Amino acid sequence: MSVTKTSYMVDLGRINCIEKGYLVGFHTVINHIFQERLFGVSATKFIAQELTQIRSLFNKFRDFLQPTVNKLGSIFAATGISPNLWTVTSLAFSITAGIAYSFAAGFSITLSWYYMPLLGSILLLISGFFDVVDGSVARITKQYSRKGAFLDSVFDKVAEAIIFIGLTLGSLASPVSCIVALALSLLVSYTRARGESLGIDLKGIGVGERAERLLIVSIIGMVPTEGALQIAVIIVSVVAGLTLIHRIIVALKAL
Repeated sequence: MSVTKTSYMVDLGRINCIEKGYLVGFHTVINHIFQERLFGVSATKFIAQELTQIRSLFNKFRDFLQPTVNKLGSIFAATGISPNLWTVTSLAFSITAGIAYSFAAGFSITLSWYYMPLLGSILLLISGFFDVVDGSVARITKQYSRKGAFLDSVFDKVAEAIIFIGLTLGSLASPVSCIVALALSLLVSYTRARGESLGIDLKGIGVGERAERLLIVSIIGMVPTEGALQIAVIIVSVVAGLTLIHRIIVALKAL
C-alpha cells in the first residue's frame, strides 16, 4: 500500500511552528537564568511568562488533535467497556514496556540491541494511547467517578516508575539519571496534588506533564542509536524540572 506525499504535508507547517516555538522558548529561559547568575537580575516573573508561552503552544497542538481524540473515544465507548478497564489496559502495556526495556541487556548477545528498546517504545506508545482513551470514554459516556480518577492517578505513577526501573535494569540509561528523572516526575505530580489541596489549580501548568514525558521516551527510544534513551531520560529531567519550577512559581503567586 503506497502513501502519497500529500498526506504527509497536511499539517507540517503548524507542527514546525510549534517545534520552533519550543526551541526559542527554552533558549530564552536558559539564557535569562544565565544572565540572572551573572548580573543578579530577578528572573522569576520572566521565567513564568516564558514557560506559560511554551505551554500554550503545546495546548494549541492538543486542541488541534482533540477532534480526533473525541472520534476515537466514541469508537471505544461503543464497545461498552468501562473507562476503568481501559485504565488497567494502559497500565498493563506500561508494565510490558518496562519489562521489554529491562530485557535489553540480556538479549543484546543473541539479538540486535535495538529490538528490545524498539519493542518497549512501541508498547509505551500503545499504553499512552489507552491512557488517552480512558479519559475520552469517561467524557463521552459521562462515567466520571472518584474511584476512576483515583485509579487513573495512581496507575499513572506506577507505570512511570516501572518504565524508569526497566530502563535502569536494561542498562539503557544510567541509574542516577533515571532516579533524577523519576524523582522530578513524581515531584511534578506532587506539586499539582498539593496545590489542588490548597485550592490552586495547577492542571496544564508546565511543559512536561506525564504525557509529554513518556512521549519523549517512546519517540526517542525508536531512534536506532545507542544511547538514545539516555538522552531521552536527560530531556525528561529537564522538562520535568522546568515544570516543577513553573508550578512552584504559580502556586506561590496564588498563596
